[in-house]
Amino acid sequence: MVYGIVGQHIPPLRLNLIKGIVAIALLILTILLTGESWSISNPMTILLLCLSGVIGISWGDTAFLGAINYLGARRVLLLSTLAPPMTAIAAMIWLQESLNLTAWCGIFITILGVAWVVTERVPGNIDHSSAHLWRGIGLGLLAAIANAIATIISRVAFTTGSITPLWAALLRLGAAELILFGWMFLPQSQAQATSSPHGQTRRIIFAACFAAFCGTYLGIWLQQTAIKFTSAGIASTLLQTSPIFVIPIAICIGEKVSWRAIAGVIIAIIGIGLLFFASVEPLP
Repeated sequence: MVYGIVGQHIPPLRLNLIKGIVAIALLILTILLTGESWSISNPMTILLLCLSGVIGISWGDTAFLGAINYLGARRVLLLSTLAPPMTAIAAMIWLQESLNLTAWCGIFITILGVAWVVTERVPGNIDHSSAHLWRGIGLGLLAAIANAIATIISRVAFTTGSITPLWAALLRLGAAELILFGWMFLPQSQAQATSSPHGQTRRIIFAACFAAFCGTYLGIWLQQTAIKFTSAGIASTLLQTSPIFVIPIAICIGEKVSWRAIAGVIIAIIGIGLLFFASVEPLP
């Protein structure tokens, strides 16, 4: 929700760079406070995690933030629901992770519930012109594909070597930030940065840092934890359920929530329950 507001003031590339810098600082602080040691013995694990960060964060997150500006958060979240089935199918092909019938039912029901929530028509000021629509769809699909590929690569990294999710999150973000820094020096990126509005800079930067704490620092750390300890398809599905958590937040801030949105949340929760039931069963 915060990124949807901040994205109107900060270009996607710069916003992605800011949230990554904040998250890296917090991850390093966490490592220093917890004393978590570097335990990677296989260089391939480092390479895979860095590649996952470049694809999923520098490319995928930038495309995601750009798509929000063209389509709005709900439409982009709908396109994001394509990532779990793509991840599950790719995991079957490349990782031989065959999910049982309960897990597939859970994935389908969860995606159905999320889609039911995000496809509800809401008033907004998004430009619905054809050019913006197709550009937003293209960026949204790119974000979903990058998300699926990055999840698979992270899963492979965890199976090839011993590494904690905290260090994995730091490696992924570090590699992504290096690419984003280089990206910022491209002429087109510099032009966007120069033309971006600078009003309410302190409030916008504070909001971006708050979103980085919740969505990037905690989000990527927990994401890597999920990918390490469960199958890629189940982890990816659970990671796409954020729209159902927007509903109670909307209620708390006084927004009117429809019965359709509540029904979508209930459907998604049923799907999540099936996924948890499937995840405690031995995976083939």
